[in-house]
Amino acid sequence: MSATGLDVFDRTIHLTNTWLDEMMASLPRDKQLAWHALGAVLRTVRDRVPINLAAHLGAQLPLLVRGTYYDQWRPSDTPQNWRSADEFFALVSAQLASVKPIDVVDASRAVFRVLNHHVDPNQVEKIKHALPEEVRSLWPANNAQQSSAA
Repeated sequence: MSATGLDVFDRTIHLTNTWLDEMMASLPRDKQLAWHALGAVLRTVRDRVPINLAAHLGAQLPLLVRGTYYDQWRPSDTPQNWRSADEFFALVSAQLASVKPIDVVDASRAVFRVLNHHVDPNQVEKIKHALPEEVRSLWPANNAQQSSAA
């Protein structure tokens, strides 16, 4: 029997929990903190890449994650032109200011690993190449999709 009564909701909850569990393998075991980190990193990436890439990435996210990804998006203000990892980390940090402290470098790497694992490798490559080299270097070298659970 379905937990929510709708298979689409059950599936997105399951996928989102899978993503968060994978993040927590290298972050504190705090699902709420992982959720906030996931959203902050994804939104920062979203605001830096061209609109078409942002939309294509959004289409590959689980429905629940897609909601936080698109939250407060202003396409007319994108893409932003920050160029350094420090600027990237400052933007992620600002979004995480109201939650328990977390290392933004570790959080970013955890999100990038999850994207590698669940998002189409060709899409990952396009997103990576739209980011400045300093941020791109945080991404795991192997971008092979290891699961079709996206």
